Amino acid sequence: MKTIKILTQGGALALSLLACAVMAAVTPEEAGKLGTTLTPVGAELAGNADGSIPAWNGGLPATAGTADANGFLADPFADEAPLFTITAQNAAQYQERLTPGQQALFKRYPDSYRIPVFPSHRSAGLPADVLAAVKRNATRTQLVAGGNGLESFESAIPFPIPQSGLEAIWNHITRYRGGSVKRLVTQATPQANGTYSLVYFQDEFTFPKNVKNGSVGQDGNVLFYFKQRVTAPSRLAGNVLLVHETIDQVKEPRMAWVYNAGQRRVRRAPQVAYDGPGTASDGMRTTDNFDLYNGAPDRYDWKLVGKKEIYIPYNSYRLDSPQLKYSDIIKPGHINQDLTRYELHRVWHVVATLKDGERHIYAKRDFYLDEDTWQAAAIDHYDGRGTLWRVAEAHAQYYYDKQVPWYTVETLYDLLSGRYLALGMKNEEKHAYDFSHTAAERDYTPAALRQAGVR
Repeated sequence: MKTIKILTQGGALALSLLACAVMAAVTPEEAGKLGTTLTPVGAELAGNADGSIPAWNGGLPATAGTADANGFLADPFADEAPLFTITAQNAAQYQERLTPGQQALFKRYPDSYRIPVFPSHRSAGLPADVLAAVKRNATRTQLVAGGNGLESFESAIPFPIPQSGLEAIWNHITRYRGGSVKRLVTQATPQANGTYSLVYFQDEFTFPKNVKNGSVGQDGNVLFYFKQRVTAPSRLAGNVLLVHETIDQVKEPRMAWVYNAGQRRVRRAPQVAYDGPGTASDGMRTTDNFDLYNGAPDRYDWKLVGKKEIYIPYNSYRLDSPQLKYSDIIKPGHINQDLTRYELHRVWHVVATLKDGERHIYAKRDFYLDEDTWQAAAIDHYDGRGTLWRVAEAHAQYYYDKQVPWYTVETLYDLLSGRYLALGMKNEEKHAYDFSHTAAERDYTPAALRQAGVR
């Protein structure tokens, strides 16, 4: 797999010395590359050598397509056919552009797992005010001592020119996802034979500047507010999770509360972190598997390996089609790969290794972060024996009408059990995403959970 080395021996030593101290922002001269040789978020502006990855030209315009009556976007690339399809039979010839997790899926499901490869389109762009904030971050934002928080940070993407793996992962954690979103999505955790039941979620995701009447966080230290209500099945309906995600998690760790509809009680929920069980996931994901990865990064050492060109899920409008039923997508072993779209893109490769003395069910994680959005596109998870255990793939799309990159479906495949989790499907829902959602201060207080959980 083609790798671009980014650390010299001296640079590696410097980074190791900075690991226990505040990491400096880049110089104004370095930041001057943003918008010239680099895109405004730090990706390479130019295409690759053979043209299979094009140059970035600003992303899709808001007029790239239309939204139907239920908010589903038209596929700007609907007329394209795959360039080729990778299967277990020909995967060896493409292994340089496949992750170890993808190669393992071909071995686990040789008759059904496939990767249809389409022409690459660098479709993502962000609003001008967000890009301006990213450029200011480049010369101002720093990691706090120990790296478990940010100083002088605003809006999104603190380190568009990352100097370490920890800086790169903070870009994923803080990436732009709109200012305030309310969504209806479903989750499936199929058995090995493909049988499944759906869990329905109503999520709210809001940055403090979009909360009316001030901020309920302390000292302006809240990155975002997240509220999740289970609406079905009936045995889980009414359970609600509230999270205040903090920026400096040394000063103030994540705060979380849950409302249990059966007990009619609100209580603090410190287990909503790290490898605590994910909501209604039947043990198929950890809390920090949500959004492919979230939360405090302090339990791992982070190494920035370099950049690679690999095939990742991208522009997944077909997978989001309202013409599909959930049963069209959920199949034994993995989602229906005939509905997916992969493209060749450059990614940042980051390796997270569990620190000595820390505990987590994943001893190592390999991250592949899309250079144009900073979204994690794929993550390989290893257990304490060094065995590749779970493989995450995120099928992304760009909401061009709102200038918001996000996931269509998050998948997490358990190679040992033959089961998996698929989260984010909304094909059979109406008006599933509301980017104009407004929230008040009182909506994100523990006292509001009981009312939110009324069935």
